[in-house]
Amino acid sequence: MIIDGIEYQKPVLVFALESEAGNEFEDFDKIFTGIGKVNAAYSLLKYLKNNKPDLIINLGTAGGFGFEKGDVVCCTKFIQRDMDVRELGFERYKTPLSDEPVILDYGLKINGLQEEICGTGDHFETAHSTDAYHVVDMEAYALALVAKRENIAFLCLKYISDGADDSAATEWSEEVHKASVKLRKTLDKIK
Repeated sequence: MIIDGIEYQKPVLVFALESEAGNEFEDFDKIFTGIGKVNAAYSLLKYLKNNKPDLIINLGTAGGFGFEKGDVVCCTKFIQRDMDVRELGFERYKTPLSDEPVILDYGLKINGLQEEICGTGDHFETAHSTDAYHVVDMEAYALALVAKRENIAFLCLKYISDGADDSAATEWSEEVHKASVKLRKTLDKIK
């Protein structure tokens, strides 16, 4: 796989759920982390203990604002949307006593795909109310942070399954099984 003139020979695909991958990625090394930031970080670090990929590719579903269901976006920046320690004087989304900025800028860009900021949190968002990010998921920030700290290239492609509004749960349930086909087509265009 060649991105921006760099050839990656040992990518690993990272999904939260097997249903997001379907049967579309049998020719790739892949892991399934489970839902949430802790599961994502733990599963990826456990994998990295015995494997040395040169590219981590996070594929999956996400809520999105201003998109059509079925759009695929490239997330290149990440916010930990449920980090809120303003009561102690810290900026919203800032991890206290961390050197990491509020917006983690660590993602490869793909020509032809819209770039977005992904807000990652451990709750299923159904009432979006900020302009800080327009894509929401539950794993990408943790995966991007691990990739950055381990100095491994990171690519994040999200299939927009819902509008992160009051019908998000129903829409996600209907869309999750469509994600794998669209994500595979998108990934094949990159190769």
